[in-house]
Amino acid sequence: MGQKVHPIGFRLGVYRNWDARWYADKDYTKLLHEDLAMRRLIGSRLRNAGLARIETERSANQLTIIIQTAKPGIVIGKQGASVDALRDELERISGKKVRVTIHEIKTPELDAKLVAENVASQLEKRIAFRRAMKQAIMRTMRAGAKGVKVQVSGRLGGSEMSRREWDRDGRVPLHTLRANIDYGTTEARTTFGRIGVQVWLYKGDFVTATGEPILPGGAVQAPQPEEAPAEAAEPVAAVAAAPEAEAEAAAEPAEVEAPVATADAPVEVPEEEAAAAAAVEPGETEEEPEPEEDIDTDEDLVGALDLPDTEPAGTTKLGSTKRKPPAGRKPAPGRAKKVPEPEAELPEEEE
Repeated sequence: MGQKVHPIGFRLGVYRNWDARWYADKDYTKLLHEDLAMRRLIGSRLRNAGLARIETERSANQLTIIIQTAKPGIVIGKQGASVDALRDELERISGKKVRVTIHEIKTPELDAKLVAENVASQLEKRIAFRRAMKQAIMRTMRAGAKGVKVQVSGRLGGSEMSRREWDRDGRVPLHTLRANIDYGTTEARTTFGRIGVQVWLYKGDFVTATGEPILPGGAVQAPQPEEAPAEAAEPVAAVAAAPEAEAEAAAEPAEVEAPVATADAPVEVPEEEAAAAAAVEPGETEEEPEPEEDIDTDEDLVGALDLPDTEPAGTTKLGSTKRKPPAGRKPAPGRAKKVPEPEAELPEEEE
């Protein structure tokens, strides 16, 4: 019928190790049945502990059993009572000293056996098989898997004839030998009969001992040296001299530029200096600079500009009027402001 290869058996000895790591020449049949009996005992006693994998190792007088579980607290029990009882039964079956080692699985969503048991437990609770499959796939992909495929077969939904349904997300390359594909299967016991659950989980490609990925041609990708950033090529001497230059600049007092007064922006005198200037005694007056001569009259303005006398005959010259100082210039201290006299209205001449 179907020519499907077991994903774990397909990779044994190449990328994956055996679960039973021991060798026997004459007593192989006896030790094999003994191993199977111990696996059935552990599976029945720890049915709800989330068992993912059971590994066995044999030496001359000792048997080591490695249990990988998602719930180590159930396996150990209160103060180690459960694991001690399990060890005693295993020693009775094998007749040798048994050492039990428990490994915790921190991400059960990335283990195919545990995902299959989760789907089977939902089917036993009468949850729709499509909903159980989609929820398991969603959680597995969210945990970081690159692909997952779930298949259920049996009397789905209580139908008269059994059928097979499957769902997949991501990619599951079953023919790629270097692909790390985990496979798990279990059965759900329902009122309509048993429903088989199979899970293929693609975690990525296997890597070599150095941790480098394997290329499609079989070669190993060599690590590329990291390039130093261009900014790090600064000479060491310049970096060492930078703190000294900053210290010298901090030791020297900063020169403050004196403000320059302009016509548009006069210099504001602080209140403390103005109070000190007012407190000077009358006999100790400072010399005042001579004010610049202002061109006050219209005649002086005309003389300064050398304009010709173009006044028509018969006109009367108006009285000299003072020109207003610029808005930005302040009157000299000690000099009172002169109020310009109003211009006299001239009588109209009769023609």
